[in-house]
Amino acid sequence: MSFTIAAHSESPTEQFQKVSDEYFDQVYFPHQPTSGTVAGYHQYDTKLEDFSRASVDAEVFALNNFEQRVSAIPAASLDQGTRGDRAMVLGGIHSRLLTLRTIRPWAKNADEYSGTCANAAFTLMERKFAPADDRLRSLIAREKQMPALIAQAHVNLQNPPRIFTEIAIEQVPGIIRFFQNDVPAAFKDASDPALKSEFAQTNAAVIAALNNYLAWLKTDLLPRSNGDFRIGADTFSKKLQYDEMVDLPLPRLLEIGYADLHKNQQHFAEVAKELEPGKTPREVLEELGSQHPAPDQLIPAFTATFTSLLDFIRSHHIVTIPSEVRPVVEETPPFMRATTQASMDSPGPYETRATTSYFNVTLPDPSMTPPQIEGYMHSFNVGTVISTSVHEAYPGHYVQYLYSLKAPSRVRKILSATTNVEGWAHYTEQMMLDNGYGQPGEGAKDARESKFFRLGQLQDALLRNARFIVGIQMHTGNMTYDQAVEFFQKEGYQPKETAEVEAKRGAGDPTYLYYTLGKLEIMKLRSDLINKQGKSFSLQNFHDEFLSQGFPPIKIVREALLGDDSPAL
Repeated sequence: MSFTIAAHSESPTEQFQKVSDEYFDQVYFPHQPTSGTVAGYHQYDTKLEDFSRASVDAEVFALNNFEQRVSAIPAASLDQGTRGDRAMVLGGIHSRLLTLRTIRPWAKNADEYSGTCANAAFTLMERKFAPADDRLRSLIAREKQMPALIAQAHVNLQNPPRIFTEIAIEQVPGIIRFFQNDVPAAFKDASDPALKSEFAQTNAAVIAALNNYLAWLKTDLLPRSNGDFRIGADTFSKKLQYDEMVDLPLPRLLEIGYADLHKNQQHFAEVAKELEPGKTPREVLEELGSQHPAPDQLIPAFTATFTSLLDFIRSHHIVTIPSEVRPVVEETPPFMRATTQASMDSPGPYETRATTSYFNVTLPDPSMTPPQIEGYMHSFNVGTVISTSVHEAYPGHYVQYLYSLKAPSRVRKILSATTNVEGWAHYTEQMMLDNGYGQPGEGAKDARESKFFRLGQLQDALLRNARFIVGIQMHTGNMTYDQAVEFFQKEGYQPKETAEVEAKRGAGDPTYLYYTLGKLEIMKLRSDLINKQGKSFSLQNFHDEFLSQGFPPIKIVREALLGDDSPAL
């Protein structure tokens, strides 16, 4: 008797789904376990990142293996959506390899170590996805690994850039207070005495390790922090290609950035003249800055914007809002305050229990003098409060998060291009006002306030324009840190306090041009669709379809919505 065994042949799509799943489960999350917790994969809750050279080498080896396996699946054999997923996974692998082997934050950035400890704890505190005792048990497991992680910095950080060490020195005291005060308070409902006793020991050990780390940073590392934070033109271009699928030459990108900067400066001058004909744009900017809430009213001021934004979005058919649940506005966690003024923190796509989103707002530091507080609060004026609410919540990041829950694949639930994410949120700031929000009776109480709203939007746009130019110029050696601070003030219309934060961020986040870059790509896509669809074009349909793609590079969205691979810019 003979048997015929039917050969099982996986389709290229099945092959890709298998290898991409293995990539996430064997490399991506095991080496970034805090991201696993955020995503909702709680098998990673007891794990902590490992920055040892052995771990870095092992990750590089695994990434190279998966790069070969994904590349072996021909793109032409896949449908449009899966072809986009393949490009995203390959881009993510190439970007991670570039980070580990060339940019090397594990060897240059002291804040990676202390910040990772804080973030690993915060992700277990922030959302009550499990009973307090269970989450505390996971925290103890992570805390046991933190002194060794911090000790690894002594081995890896040999000649880091001075600015990175200075940022870490600025951040660590807040992280120490975070472990002293916030972490124990978050687990006050834990009931197991043995667990609480063990936590007291592990938490004390983390605090001691952080105190020793701070002393080492100040007395040992800072004096020998003479390295270069700049990644250079070649690495910058590769990072942009891998992360965003943007391959324009840097000189051309600078032309685009300066053109948009000057366009927004001119618009600001025109609105300022309408508002105050006898004053210069700078004087009007100062007047705008002075119109801000008191620091203790800042969080209520943001919360109060939600109703008018939602009413406008629905009545003007801007975008479909998938949920009635609103985000919670709260103060930014301590370890994030040095480099961010506002952010949206939403749960991961696979988090099923604790699904609250938090709109984080950074209040003035208590150590600031009254003039410093006033300067800081100029960034939260009546116009930028609206612009920031649009960006972070409606219809910006929070609405993006609601759509991410329905993304078409696991790849698009986990991976995202920042030009899409931040580009969308920045695009909505201008789009909402262009469509009538902020007019008298539509969010503004009178014509004067309406103009202040537009100036606030333009001030935020100029901030992103400055990031665009500073990122390229600093990292290609054409602008110093001090010149970057000055550029944010002079050309980006920012107060000195904000300018300093922004220049620091640019040192470690070279491609933070993605706000303006993504916005311009989305505006071109919209224009191209209007030209193609004519009178049948619907703004709401465009926005709904855009967000339903997940958050791949805009090039992939263009192919899905336009059916071609025409230039994104």
